Amino acid sequence: MPQQPPVRRTPAPPPRPDASMSLLTNVMDHSLDEGYAEAAARRAAGGNGLPGKLRAKLGVAAALLLAAVVVTLGAAQARISAPTLAKERQQLINRIESETSAADSLQKNVDGLRDSVSATQREALQKHGGDKAELVSLLAGATAVHGPGLKVVVDDAKQARTTGGGPRESSGFSDTGRVRDRDMQRVVNGLWQSGAEAIAINGQRLTALSAIRAAGDAILVDNRPLVPPYTVLAIGNGKRMNTTFQDSADGQYLHVLEQNYGVRAAISVEDDVRLPAAPSLIVRTARAQQGNTGKGTS
Repeated sequence: MPQQPPVRRTPAPPPRPDASMSLLTNVMDHSLDEGYAEAAARRAAGGNGLPGKLRAKLGVAAALLLAAVVVTLGAAQARISAPTLAKERQQLINRIESETSAADSLQKNVDGLRDSVSATQREALQKHGGDKAELVSLLAGATAVHGPGLKVVVDDAKQARTTGGGPRESSGFSDTGRVRDRDMQRVVNGLWQSGAEAIAINGQRLTALSAIRAAGDAILVDNRPLVPPYTVLAIGNGKRMNTTFQDSADGQYLHVLEQNYGVRAAISVEDDVRLPAAPSLIVRTARAQQGNTGKGTS
């Protein structure tokens, strides 16, 4: 019977001297757990050590915190400055009211002085007018008058704009539909030529020296601004003035303004028209020079 070869066994290594301290050996060999190892690997790879979702949440939280701080500071600043702004606003209102009252007082004084000067001028006109003092006062506008006459009301078009540039004041084709100073001049001159003895616009009595001008979009009569509608009152034979005026070139001009530019106008015959005296008069006298040269001085 054959004999089997002997089995050779590798001799076991001798036991480690610290074999009995396996726990302490494991701690020394593996000083970092898996979590610490992953964090160390991320840091080595250039990361900031925080997961992506966590970084996003922290960024949103920081933005919200910053916005809250800004809003809080703005509200605090507004609360602090509100009393100061309210005080300054009230001071400005008080100043405006005070200056307005002062301007009204000065205007009353001006009106009173103007009335006094006008009364003195009328007295001088009546005193030196001779036998025709009443007629001279009437023609000069120094006295209030009433009687039958004509009423002409002229107003801007309904869709009138506030800017200039109409064909009546320039070479353009666009029109504003607003009544111009030259329009009122045509109307007044037409009434004078139709037999008017006295005329007033919006209560402003016209004299031989009155001027109808413009300042921007406003119409001035003797440097006093008027607002539409413009009511022109003329004393005289109302029926005859009405016919004569509407047949005249100035009356036709007014009709053209109505038809082509939308300006509104109304003419009516009145039984009794009352006109005030002119607010101020310029009294002038003339006398012949010696030698009968035919020249006068004023």
